[in-house]
Amino acid sequence: MLITHGTLLTMSEPNQVIEDGAVLVRDGIIADLGASAELLARHGASETTIIDCRNQQSNPKSKIQNPKLILPANICAHTHFYGAFARGMAIPGEPASNFIEILQRLWWRLDLALDLEAVRYSALVCLIDAIKHGTTTLIDHHASPNAIDGSLDVIADAVGEAGLRAALCYEVTDRNGLEGAWAGIEENARFARRASQHSSGALKAAVGVHASFTVGNATLDACVAAANEADIPLHLHVAEDQADQDDALGKYQMRVIERLAARGALTERTLCAHCVHVNDHEIALLGESGAKVVHQPRSNMNNGVGVAPIETMLEAGVCVGLGNDGFSNDAFAEMKVADMIHKLGRRDPRAMGADKVVRLAYAHNARIAQLFWPELTGTLEIDAPADLILMDYTPFTPLTASNAPWHLVFGMSGGMVTDTMCHGRWLMRDRQLLTLDEAEICAKAQEVASRVWTRL
Repeated sequence: MLITHGTLLTMSEPNQVIEDGAVLVRDGIIADLGASAELLARHGASETTIIDCRNQQSNPKSKIQNPKLILPANICAHTHFYGAFARGMAIPGEPASNFIEILQRLWWRLDLALDLEAVRYSALVCLIDAIKHGTTTLIDHHASPNAIDGSLDVIADAVGEAGLRAALCYEVTDRNGLEGAWAGIEENARFARRASQHSSGALKAAVGVHASFTVGNATLDACVAAANEADIPLHLHVAEDQADQDDALGKYQMRVIERLAARGALTERTLCAHCVHVNDHEIALLGESGAKVVHQPRSNMNNGVGVAPIETMLEAGVCVGLGNDGFSNDAFAEMKVADMIHKLGRRDPRAMGADKVVRLAYAHNARIAQLFWPELTGTLEIDAPADLILMDYTPFTPLTASNAPWHLVFGMSGGMVTDTMCHGRWLMRDRQLLTLDEAEICAKAQEVASRVWTRL
């Protein structure tokens, strides 16, 4: 397949903007890229499918055919598919006033109400959202305490139907009793065995842990042992709120990241979501260990937990990526908020900046994804997996390699994505989903969500 006459934004190092560019896709891999004229001359006679990005314009009356933008597909480094069923859900009583109340009154009631059918449809609607907004790789963190066994299989089957790539884990916690904790560990171990035998390699596994304040030492140690035995990453929430630190200091006389390090849970294969309330010593431990951090600015704002010290982490050499924590899979929306939240939090317009935000979303998210898929680059480069998107973005100021981050953050949005490809397979063409029936799935999801809400 030869995709021609688009504007390529490679997101490689160094970044390139290739006007009137083309990408050759063979066997799920980018086999060649460069100027359209050159690739047509080299491959035009042999390729049976040639896609002209100028011929898909939304305004056929226009005399000027602006080319589509061709970008690497997005990666989401931390999400919760099951969180989809919280949208519009009313919780009786006074609004939650702090993070722990949000967990107790919303999330821990929702996850208890999930059955396997709800697990399936909450995943499917999120996968639809991902395809429509150009995200092809997702790292999910799941919880359904009354439907643990087989829950990751249900999600995996949905991911397979969608044609996306996902790393899955079950959230281990002591909050529902030790029997539930051990069932969660076994679900992670069982799914890891399945994922290791998955023929396409699109499914990967981690061991999930809720957070330090909901697991005792015995459970945490068992999770570390399970991850080591299966040779897979550990994925957990870290210091999302000050309550996590207060619990660690009160119970263990050490801070959260210090506790993780002491229990062997902080390694280069540890994925730490949030890290909002961490001090300089903990940041140094993150940097020394090689652990990865995932930033979720929209979630942090919504929960009122604070602003993570991302720039300090970056200066300490920590790999910080970008996730959505269960918000929509519009990575462009997350990038916009990531740029602005730090300026507001520090009351300094120099804070962060689009260049750093884009580094989180592309280069660093690719490094995080490489914990599961070493071949992923998050770029348009020869021999990289053919994960790409086409966008209806017509810049009205010059678009260059150096100013591309500011176009990404301030000009582009997920709604501009018209076509999504994962590993060389189109999942959406001209805004039409090819693998999932959105109307049917959403209609069924409404029925299932209504039943879930009655159990709250």
